[in-house]
Amino acid sequence: MSLIPSFFGNRRSNVFDPFSLDVWDPFEGFPLSSAVANIPSSAREATAVANARIDWKETPEAHLFKVDVPGLKKEEVKVEVEDGCILQISGERSKEQEEKSDKWHRVERSSGKFLRRFRLPENAKLEQVKAAMEDGVLTVTVPKEEVKKPEVKAIDISG
Repeated sequence: MSLIPSFFGNRRSNVFDPFSLDVWDPFEGFPLSSAVANIPSSAREATAVANARIDWKETPEAHLFKVDVPGLKKEEVKVEVEDGCILQISGERSKEQEEKSDKWHRVERSSGKFLRRFRLPENAKLEQVKAAMEDGVLTVTVPKEEVKKPEVKAIDISG
């Protein structure tokens, strides 16, 4: 079943698949589209690298970031806090070595660098940030400061 309406052509594609090479090109036929085709594949590949998928959840105790980084080792991923309020998660997946005798039928796994940045709220305890990697999922925990409720003092009314 095609997810692209028939007025875009009869291509069978999945518009929800960011790695699909079969997606309709709205600029096909324009003068610049041929210029893009002349760009080396290594440069086009960098634009095809999808950023790591991240879930950010806030609990009463912390902000939790879960990052999908399948196939990466913890040494290939970097977690940093910049300027006292920016959480930066970056890494690189190396491209598989190609042999002259290899015959590739399909290449869908991305390679290259990824970088994600998040502005943390003021209540984040940046000195207590922790990161752990298990089964291709990086979990970054940013503890929160306790919200102190303002002290309310009752005032007697005279008269």
